[in-house]
Amino acid sequence: MTEPVSSPVAPSVAPPVAERRPVTRTHHGDAFVDDYEWMRDKEDPATLAYLEAENAHTDAATAHLEPLRQQIFDEIKSRTLETDLSVPTRHGAWWYYARTVEGQQYAIRCRCAVQDPDDWTPPVLDADSAIPGEEVLLDSNVEAEGHEFFSLGAFSISDDENFLAWSIDTQGDERYTIRIKDLRTGEVLPDEITGASAGATWSAGGTHLFYTTVDDAWRPFRVWRHAVGTADDDVLVLEEPDERYFIGVGRTHSERYLVIGIGSKITSEYRVLEADDPEGEFRVVLPRRDGVEYSLEHAVIGGADRFVILHNDGALNFELVTVPVDDPTDRTVVLAGSDTTRLEDVDVFARHLVVSFRREALARIGIIPIGPDGLGELSEIDFGEELFTSGVGSNAEWDPPLIRVGVGSFVTPSSVFDFDPATRELILRKQAVVLGGYDSADYEQHRSWATADDGTLVPVSIVCRKDTPRDGTAPALIYGYGSYEASMDPSFSVMRLSLLDRGFVFAIAHVRGGGELGRHWYDDGKQLHKRNTFTDFVASARHLVDEGWTSADRLVAEGGSAGGLLMGAVANLAPDAFAGIVAAVPFVDALTTILDPSLPLTVIEWDEWGNPLDDPEVYAYMKSYAPYENVGAHDYPAILAVTSLHDTRVMYVEPAKWVARLRATATGDAPILLKTEMHAGHGGVSGRYASWKERAWELAWIIDTVGAPQD
Repeated sequence: MTEPVSSPVAPSVAPPVAERRPVTRTHHGDAFVDDYEWMRDKEDPATLAYLEAENAHTDAATAHLEPLRQQIFDEIKSRTLETDLSVPTRHGAWWYYARTVEGQQYAIRCRCAVQDPDDWTPPVLDADSAIPGEEVLLDSNVEAEGHEFFSLGAFSISDDENFLAWSIDTQGDERYTIRIKDLRTGEVLPDEITGASAGATWSAGGTHLFYTTVDDAWRPFRVWRHAVGTADDDVLVLEEPDERYFIGVGRTHSERYLVIGIGSKITSEYRVLEADDPEGEFRVVLPRRDGVEYSLEHAVIGGADRFVILHNDGALNFELVTVPVDDPTDRTVVLAGSDTTRLEDVDVFARHLVVSFRREALARIGIIPIGPDGLGELSEIDFGEELFTSGVGSNAEWDPPLIRVGVGSFVTPSSVFDFDPATRELILRKQAVVLGGYDSADYEQHRSWATADDGTLVPVSIVCRKDTPRDGTAPALIYGYGSYEASMDPSFSVMRLSLLDRGFVFAIAHVRGGGELGRHWYDDGKQLHKRNTFTDFVASARHLVDEGWTSADRLVAEGGSAGGLLMGAVANLAPDAFAGIVAAVPFVDALTTILDPSLPLTVIEWDEWGNPLDDPEVYAYMKSYAPYENVGAHDYPAILAVTSLHDTRVMYVEPAKWVARLRATATGDAPILLKTEMHAGHGGVSGRYASWKERAWELAWIIDTVGAPQD
């Protein structure tokens, strides 16, 4: 007899009970009985019934939080300048910018003419006034009409600035439709490309458009060429058969070359073609070698065309070199590899190389001048804060006198600067407006260091109000990710103020598996070292308690996607360390997924996690930490799992199965909730007001879970 699913029509506080349909999965002599794999079938009516029942239960169990949710939403809204303009970016004869309008979900992309070609000061535009000569290029609110989900992918202007190529996704499955608009007439051309990936790249002259499509596993694997003004005869330029590799297409900043990038998690290859010869043959720059990663840009140095290459061939933290375009093996070292500095990216301009690098767990920017005789020395931009994050901004021109950068911190709202390499002056163009009397002096940020189980020091970034007590009574939220060498940097958040002003401490644990301390930090948290990610996070949580920032019964942990795997793992590993856990689109059934190469994105993940299908050691190791398999009969903290029905990266079935198994196995009475967005993708709901409501919903749950003040 099957067990019933609670009716979604008449929700009650009692949680739904998922039907058990046991199947046995056997690998390397190990058998695992999975009662809930049936939920993977979207066509099974019981699957949607179960998700709807969980939503109804979650709605009922959190109904008392509706006033707090509304209050937090109102706080976010009241702090946000709803009608606003981005800082204009210059390209050719136009200044490009985006505007937001109060009451509208999405941005409107516009441009106005450059009045003085010699003046690089962006015009100061009034968001509440008509802008002379403004052209509306794309109103995403119009594009989104009639759709419950909307995502803008490509937004690409042709070199002559006469054509716009843009793409939209209205399902959340990251398959886009590309269209082309003649900006001189406003006419949308009959060209329509369906099933594309997000991007689109113009050839020189605007005669052709290059784009990629995905295979059944959602892997971009083909590059296509579309002749503008034609239909149904696009040319396949390149197909990548190896399932470990993604493929993408773009152009160098100089606009001289079209570039196809092919990459796995650990290996890269690039092919180039002169942008004014779109029907020519792409040629390989450096052929792929297993374990060697590189990126490619184009520069003119000493009057000669050279490729600028960032690579890890014999340089763990990468090395920056230049090579002749006709002999990419002839390297000239610009920045040698370093044990303390991870070189992450390089933006190339006519007169400068702009290097993004990471040192002491902070993202930094340095400038290298290109002189008549070659390259100068690297000089770092000083942003004047203990904790910050920085990045190269929107720089559309090849030879600008100023370089756009962005910077922010936990306490400093995101700021846009133009950096003058000649004077080293940082010219503030705009700082995000925070309404309601925000004063950064009321808050403080800190860097602390937790000691992991093996003695490794783990950086922890902390922010709170200055009047927050250090006696263990403050509520706290600790966030973590720890995969793919992704770094979680200390940036500003308006939404976070609703926690800080209620006395919360917010912390980011920069655990191994991320990239904050260089490539070794990543390597020490992947494959057969993955458990370091989890133990680092637990050590960071206990460190907050030991330092008096909070106590275990006042601490909530949060992570999403691969960070959701982290949440599931620490829930099993140290359930006593947390009062609650928020797991967003969580990768909690990782072993099942990575064992099945037919599932989307599985094969490419083997470089990150290992291949448990062929390697029994990897299988045993993954099974030792996989959240779903290790759910135990013990008390868990309160758990909120949030997912999306149309997520193509972490499928809804993973948290659905996890919650069902937790309910059937865990002891104690802490609530375990599942919330499924029925019209969203991996990034959750679309639209700024919808995203504010979603975050207010989560923050209300966090506040309630630790009994923090609701006003």
